[in-house]
Amino acid sequence: QVQLVESGGGLVQAGDSLRLSCAASGRTFSSYSMGWFRQAPGKEREFVAGIVRSGDYTAYAESVKGRFTISRDNAKSTVYLQMNSLKPEDTAIYYCAASQRYGGVAVTRRPGEYDYWGQGTQVTVSS
Repeated sequence: QVQLVESGGGLVQAGDSLRLSCAASGRTFSSYSMGWFRQAPGKEREFVAGIVRSGDYTAYAESVKGRFTISRDNAKSTVYLQMNSLKPEDTAIYYCAASQRYGGVAVTRRPGEYDYWGQGTQVTVSS
C-alpha cells in the first residue's frame, strides 16, 4: 500500500514557476514508476510527466515538454514536478500516481495502469 500526498500548488501569473511535490508513505516507493497527471474542469485526466523507479528515464506530454521537469528522490520517497513558464492552459488539479504495471522500469501514460493516486493539488495560472 502506498499513500501519496501532493503539495505546492497555488495561484500564479503566466510566466511564473511552481514546484509540486508528492510525498509517498511506505517502504516500496523506489519500486514504482511515478507519474503526474492533471485534470481541468470539464476535461479528462491527462498525462503530464512520468519517471521510472531509478530516475534514469522520463517522459513528457508534448504540451509541457521543455517547460516541466519531473524528478524523484527515493531516499525521501518524494517525486517532484518543476513547472516553468506556466501558461493559463496549465490550470488544473494536478495528481501524482504510482505504477508497478511494468515493474517500475517503464513509464505508462494510461491512468488506468496506475495503482495509487494522491488527492490532487490545484494549480491556477492567471493571464
